[in-house]
Amino acid sequence: MIRNLAPSSGVFTSNVFLVEGETTTLVDVGNDFDVVSEVRAVVDEIDQVVLTHTHRDHVGTLDAVRDAFDAPVCGYDDGFDGVDRAIADETTRQIGDEEYVALHTPGHKDDHLCLYAAEAGVLFAGDLVFANGSFGRTDLEEGDRSLLVESIDRVLDLVDEDLAEMHAGHGPSVTDDPYGNIELARQAARF
Repeated sequence: MIRNLAPSSGVFTSNVFLVEGETTTLVDVGNDFDVVSEVRAVVDEIDQVVLTHTHRDHVGTLDAVRDAFDAPVCGYDDGFDGVDRAIADETTRQIGDEEYVALHTPGHKDDHLCLYAAEAGVLFAGDLVFANGSFGRTDLEEGDRSLLVESIDRVLDLVDEDLAEMHAGHGPSVTDDPYGNIELARQAARF
């Protein structure tokens, strides 16, 4: 089961996805809310944290999560303070009960990852793309529009039209034509 623990309004945070299963995982940890209490309302422990990238709204509660749980923190940039294990491009990692391939997808931030489980048809898109054809900002440090478009193309080359779910870093998850939403984001990002 995948559930978003982030509050729907009132704080500057990313979505925070708790993925229960054999390897209970927190995908991103958010900012400006008590994520530890939200996790503990559902499970006692987590097995790992996986970061899509290291912007503050995605990692602001990392110290609290590290203090509360004996779980490694995994991300693309193991040079970032708090990341224990690097996730290399095109490697697989178990999240919940599924195997996800990690895709290095820069453009929004240099250390950005998307995570895709082909068998389940699930994509964690981070801040690469969002619902309704929106895409991640490229006006922040390390942002690069042409790299973002290349990263969106890369995701579209990997996923197929029967993608079942897309969980983005902000806004709602997409279960109605997530592939089409990614295509719209690519078109919008090219302009």
